[in-house]
Amino acid sequence: MNLQTSVSSGTEVFYFVRFGNPGFPGRKDTDFGSTRRIYKEVYQKVAKVELKQPIVQAIAEEIKDAQSVVLVDYRGLTVAQDTELRKQLREAGIVYKVYKNTMMKRAFEGTECEALEGYLEGPSAIAISKDDATAPARILCKFAKDAPALELKGGVVEGTAYDTAGLTELSKIPSREELLSKLLGSLQSPITNFARVIKQIAEQGGEAAPAEEAAEAPAEAAETAEAPAEAEAPAAE
Repeated sequence: MNLQTSVSSGTEVFYFVRFGNPGFPGRKDTDFGSTRRIYKEVYQKVAKVELKQPIVQAIAEEIKDAQSVVLVDYRGLTVAQDTELRKQLREAGIVYKVYKNTMMKRAFEGTECEALEGYLEGPSAIAISKDDATAPARILCKFAKDAPALELKGGVVEGTAYDTAGLTELSKIPSREELLSKLLGSLQSPITNFARVIKQIAEQGGEAAPAEEAAEAPAEAAETAEAPAEAEAPAAE
């Protein structure tokens, strides 16, 4: 029995079995049984590849142009903890999903995330941010303080690969909103201080004017009292 394979677009699509002659002389039932078994195995293999390909493409699209990609081991998290973690990440605009390591490995090939292949062992979840580079590390590290079962494996942030220690340091960087708030506060501080000084000067100037008028009043009275005395002087002579 000769087994021939037809290939289309790199995928095995069918098998053609040819026996010794069209009449199949000397054919045994085991020949067809073996052929069916081989066909079934190949069909299942092709079906699995076709099912996985869209998932691999989805992962590749998600990590494309991503500012940050972080892998975590989520084993040990309770349902409540997992739900809360997903909620926090979602509110921060971070994609968080669980994929098979083999699929992520295929999606990482030829990208900056290829440096993470060494961390694809055991259950893995991936957190992806296309806007805030430090958000995944910051949220995950903070969450892990109250849920030690969550373990950060490694990540790629702005094209640079980091291990757990590196991600922990990145998590200490304030968020964009916090940095903008501090910058705005530093810009407003001099203006506020200047306005306060101007107000104090204005208040002090308003109080000084009546005091000056009060000081001038006795001086004018003294001058008025001296004037008659000078006028009487010639009469005495």
